Amino acid sequence: MSKVILHADSLNKSFGAVTAAKNINVEVEQGSVLGLIGTNGAGKTTFVNMITGYLKPDTGRVIFDGKDITDLQPRDITRLGICRSFQIPQLYNSMTALENLEVSYSVVSLIESHGSLFTKLDKAIPSYNKTVKALAEEALERFNLTAYRDKTARVLPGGVRKLLDIAMAMAVRPKILLLDEPTSGVSAEEKFDIMAMVMNAVKDGSTTVLFVEHDMEIVSKHADRVLAFYAGEIIADEPPEIALRDPKVIEFIVGETQAKMLQGAH
Repeated sequence: MSKVILHADSLNKSFGAVTAAKNINVEVEQGSVLGLIGTNGAGKTTFVNMITGYLKPDTGRVIFDGKDITDLQPRDITRLGICRSFQIPQLYNSMTALENLEVSYSVVSLIESHGSLFTKLDKAIPSYNKTVKALAEEALERFNLTAYRDKTARVLPGGVRKLLDIAMAMAVRPKILLLDEPTSGVSAEEKFDIMAMVMNAVKDGSTTVLFVEHDMEIVSKHADRVLAFYAGEIIADEPPEIALRDPKVIEFIVGETQAKMLQGAH
């Protein structure tokens, strides 16, 4: 059985009369890929924000790699190995793609050299002995961004900006990577290629990926487990071929038309 890297233990969160999370219990195995689905306001973002420290649960705990991180600040949670890519890419728009990556690797190298809370990097991976520029160049190649090396971030296409943002998040070699709607703002023609490129670049056998996504074809193709949220609760926690056929998931999230389309695709 794979190691449990993340445990959400009885998480509850309310905003006045609105229940955003109700008794959320989830165990996430190392190296797995989870798709988080649900309509707007269903509780997906609240769940992600509690894991990353941007929100504190009213009750319950978040356990990461055996450590209770519930009360830690976001920056400290990042340093432990949980990184997040946002729906709107967080880039330095006046810098080139290469310079954006150099900034990320410079910060990591600086903190690592001062013995921060960052999880120690695998000694079998020699890349951190390389220069920051060499690491940035490697990341450009890994994410198929070499053609955009010297272009400023503000002029990059939407899909490329997404890839660059995720490449920057991967600079710390996170144990868990959280992707917030990685294909939003990307054209229908690009979304499958973009997601495939992301998954190929981030999956190294140990990185655990949780991604929030509204496109059920993307979820079906890339998730090996689906968490379906509705009204602050998880109404399904199964492999996609089961979760996306669950009657409640079809009623509250997917809809009959899309459910039939997904079944036809299989």
